Amino acid sequence: MNDAQPPMEGTPLIEPSSTDHPLYDSVVEACRSVYDPEIPVNIYDLGLVYTIDISPENEVRVVMTLTAPGCPVAGEMPGWIADAVEPLQGVKQVDVDLTWEPPWGMEMMSDEARLELGFM
Repeated sequence: MNDAQPPMEGTPLIEPSSTDHPLYDSVVEACRSVYDPEIPVNIYDLGLVYTIDISPENEVRVVMTLTAPGCPVAGEMPGWIADAVEPLQGVKQVDVDLTWEPPWGMEMMSDEARLELGFM
């Protein structure tokens, strides 16, 4: 896929999002339609979406995490993301991968999420 060097020990295997792809903004908005049931903020603004990779063939790969490994919706949330992204016009395929590296932290939330939750 790319010629990047392997990460150093302890560095997460997360590539930058393909923000220049024409579908990128639509995929972000689809991710923003998915909410963690325990937190009244969408998963994108919570900082749970680490990477959105869109191939030239419009195959979408989302790398995400959860607020905690024991999250009660851990088995369901990747499917929620896939269900939100798949109907977008032009999307050929969606894969959602969960990762625990780096671990999620409150500093990953957007300013909007922090404001919504009263942390600002």
